[in-house]
Amino acid sequence: MNEELRKNGIWAIIALILALGLIVSSYIAIGGYVKARSNSNLITVTGSAKKQIKSDLIVWDGGFSAQATQLGDAYTYLQAAQEKVKAYLREKGIADSDMIFLAISTTANHVMLPNGVMSNQIESYMLSQNVEIRSGDVDKITGISRSATELINRGVQFQSNQPQYFYTKLADLKIEMLSLATKDARTRADQIATNAGSRLGRLRTAKMGVFQITPLYSNDISDYGINDTTSIDKEITAVMNCQFEIR
Repeated sequence: MNEELRKNGIWAIIALILALGLIVSSYIAIGGYVKARSNSNLITVTGSAKKQIKSDLIVWDGGFSAQATQLGDAYTYLQAAQEKVKAYLREKGIADSDMIFLAISTTANHVMLPNGVMSNQIESYMLSQNVEIRSGDVDKITGISRSATELINRGVQFQSNQPQYFYTKLADLKIEMLSLATKDARTRADQIATNAGSRLGRLRTAKMGVFQITPLYSNDISDYGINDTTSIDKEITAVMNCQFEIR
């Protein structure tokens, strides 16, 4: 009798283990199915926003130089050229405090031997210097940058460089642009869901895509973004990659 009870007990334990295994397996299967259903009810959409802006800061610089056989003479000539540059910029309405004269660069020109080898003998000295202007009066400084070579007629070897144009309120505008791009993504997702006979749910994830500043009407695009500094009028483009629930 005891042997029979022992065998029945063993079979009962085995049956219990099998039952528990079946329950756990069913739970895992149901959980996986729910997860799969959840993932299939998501939609990923890219939204974008564009805005035209005008640069509110210009950075322009130009260089001038002087040359002489003696270093002291070259420096004297360069100082005279600097005074002519100052006078010219004052005539154009630039205050002395807005003129930034950068460090002087010195180059020693050596005598070239008949065999084409450079000798240790110095033939002349070339001194050069740049003046930089930073201003919010973009149009005015742009005009000066285009006419500054008039200094050549005053005996100054002057070269005007391409101005750089910036927009100083970019940080605030970036927040607005990303918000508009997210709104555009929701509009696109809502249209897709409606066409599929579904309803758009809540936003699950949002990731910023390319943010770039290009010249107006430009078709340039880069995976790393573009920050144009060559044009006064620009276009900002913001992209957002958003994932929504579908009900």
